[in-house]
Amino acid sequence: MITRDGVARMSQGRARRRDRQVYLRSHPVLFALLAATRRRPAVRIGGTVIAHSRDAYLDGLTRVPLDRTAEGTTGAAAGRLAGGGLLFDQDGDDHRGTRRHLAESLGADGVQRLRPVWREVLDRRLAPLAGGRPVDLVDVAAELSGATAAALLGVGADPRELAAATRAAAAAGAREHLPGPPFPGRRRAARRAADHLNRLLSPADERANGNGLAAMVAVAAVNTTVAGLPRAAAWCADAGLWGWAGTDPDALAGEMLRVTAPTPLLPRVAAAAGTVAGCPVRAGDRLILITRHAVGAHRRDPSPTDPVEPRTAQLVFGAGPHACPGARLARLQLADALAALAPYRPVVRRARPDRHSALPGWRTLIVSANRGDS
Repeated sequence: MITRDGVARMSQGRARRRDRQVYLRSHPVLFALLAATRRRPAVRIGGTVIAHSRDAYLDGLTRVPLDRTAEGTTGAAAGRLAGGGLLFDQDGDDHRGTRRHLAESLGADGVQRLRPVWREVLDRRLAPLAGGRPVDLVDVAAELSGATAAALLGVGADPRELAAATRAAAAAGAREHLPGPPFPGRRRAARRAADHLNRLLSPADERANGNGLAAMVAVAAVNTTVAGLPRAAAWCADAGLWGWAGTDPDALAGEMLRVTAPTPLLPRVAAAAGTVAGCPVRAGDRLILITRHAVGAHRRDPSPTDPVEPRTAQLVFGAGPHACPGARLARLQLADALAALAPYRPVVRRARPDRHSALPGWRTLIVSANRGDS
């Protein structure tokens, strides 16, 4: 006889198996390497140090001096996208000044002003579920994130066009930095994608003194939402978590951000010697900081009644002075999306991983309403 706990474990296992496909289909070699080395807190492979444990991840972000403009890092990709001067590569007064500017827009009051924007998209785009029609949650997430980014930055760009441009720019930048010999075509494609995005955002960048802040905010906001929201919804559908989405969406959203870890790893380069969980790091070493392992996404299922401690769950947004300033927005936006889906208790009808996106995610995730008890 299968107990209720056994059914719950089977459901969580089904959800985890589906979610694993976004890694296996997009970066199978990298996923295999990370899985093979994750039993050690940190491991060196040639000139690369891979940090898996929570302490190793924190060491890599807060105790090792980092070269924030080195090739193959987030900062380098963002710098080429928007011309430098970003949060990634700033320090001291410049960094504090830029974060103060963002804090005004992404603080509690700023996020509440943005909330009607994404709620309108959710109400309109999820309405077909009530009539028995399917919905592609990837497309919903793209419009939702594009509308939010446009409102945040004060630009009149069409939300879906802005979302498409940010996704293309991020994907082209990621392909440009794949291991192996350089391909001129990749760099040209990345430049074209960046130019298109910057044209859409030019009014915002002019107000920000041309420092590339608008492009960075748009790329981060859109790509993490398009990657994370559909994955979270698919997990809720497979694991039968819609009840929690209706009664405590905030707690569920926090756990779903942890287990999906939309930005599953952070590539960095050491600027000076240090240690990561006792593993020596040399200047110039490449660091791969595994967010999903630091927060236990690979071994602990989501539990709104017994969530991971906040200081660990928060690591999905980084740590230290360069932690993501959009954490509040991301949590509330996901909570609202899950709460809006909860009455329909959606089931996944079709899921297709995105092999070319900058972050692991679904290319399409078709859901339909299920008003039964599943």
